[in-house]
Amino acid sequence: MARNIGSHYTAHRVLGRGGAGTVWLGEGPEGPVAIKVLREDLAADPDLAERFAHERHALLGLEHPHIVGVRELIIGGPDGRDIALVMDLVDGPDLRAHLRRERRLAPRDAVAITAGIASGLAVAHAAGIVHRDVKPENILLDTSATAAGPTALLTDFGVAKLIDEPRHGGKGGVVGTPDYLAPEIVEGLPPRAAVDIYALVTVLYELLAGFTPFGGGHPGAVLRRQVTETAAELPGIPRELWELIQQCLAKAPASRLRAAELASRLRELLPDLEGLPPLDIGDPEGHAEEPAPREERPAPVPAGAGRGPRPAVPLVRGAAPDSERATHTRMRVPDPDELAGGAHGTARSIRPVGQPRAGSARHGAAARRRRRLAVTAGVLAAGALGGWLLLSGGDGEEDGGRQGGTTGVESVVEDAGGGPVDGPADEDGGAGLAPAAP
Repeated sequence: MARNIGSHYTAHRVLGRGGAGTVWLGEGPEGPVAIKVLREDLAADPDLAERFAHERHALLGLEHPHIVGVRELIIGGPDGRDIALVMDLVDGPDLRAHLRRERRLAPRDAVAITAGIASGLAVAHAAGIVHRDVKPENILLDTSATAAGPTALLTDFGVAKLIDEPRHGGKGGVVGTPDYLAPEIVEGLPPRAAVDIYALVTVLYELLAGFTPFGGGHPGAVLRRQVTETAAELPGIPRELWELIQQCLAKAPASRLRAAELASRLRELLPDLEGLPPLDIGDPEGHAEEPAPREERPAPVPAGAGRGPRPAVPLVRGAAPDSERATHTRMRVPDPDELAGGAHGTARSIRPVGQPRAGSARHGAAARRRRRLAVTAGVLAAGALGGWLLLSGGDGEEDGGRQGGTTGVESVVEDAGGGPVDGPADEDGGAGLAPAAP
């Protein structure tokens, strides 16, 4: 159903929905446009409308080949409660949809996309604008351009900052998508330009590997990894590219490259990446994560259900789920004890294709088989020892041999697992939490 947006635009149909609002295919005086209408509860906030009006010039002033241009900012509308951004219409999918289809990109394609977005970020950062929510969902691929391939454009500049600013001078929590949050945001520091570099290179890592360096499991576990863990090296890419990724994923913001330098360095690497195929690696070697508290576990997904957005998962026990979980999560700043993690940490490492993941059903079955073999070998060894003592000694020695054989078996069983042979495998591999249902 069509609706009027302002006095010059008409929204015809929904193109997509996110945590902040709905994107419509619209029509204006100069042709088709994309119109992002903020959620009604956000638009009803007078402080938010004032912030958008204050940042109007900055939102309309960003022009770059890798940034989706904003043509108009509408505050008011027919019912007086609309806040809408009228943007250039991009003919193509977002990077998340492209990644779902391809799983991994060839290194050259991944680096070219990242270099383009980095050059757009350089212009924004020079204007004093930090994006704060760089992720595949906010990168659009214009497929109508040249034969050289799709052009990547970053959208939603400044929206996260305006929506998520603390209200009335109060203290704000952490807002963002956990997989792409820089460590300093998790620790409660103010976001600077370096947080966009961290998020963008996390996207690059995901384009190459098929997964993010610290993702997987409960959002609280992901936040802990962002602060405490080091990204696992990706095999099969040039050393210079890995060192660049490593530098931009540094925990200290000052150690990361600036956006313009990142774009330049990535483009210098493009000739060396020609012809390299997508990486042939398996999912990350994870630890067996601790299950989430019962009240925090998401509802099971029915068999055959589509793979839509993950259900809302509260970060703290007893917290209400956030309806914005589909695109980003609102969370309090974790305290130092939570960030410290457990005794086993939450490290992830790359595993070869076909190798079972630690903590998985295959891994548990293999562990139980090894335990049974160890027990069987111990029993046979103890029996052989007892027989040798019977043949070589008297009655007293025979009793001693039987006694020694029993002790040997008990020792082997204890060493093999310290519990029933057929009991569940020991899965205390880490201090993370159970992964959310897809």
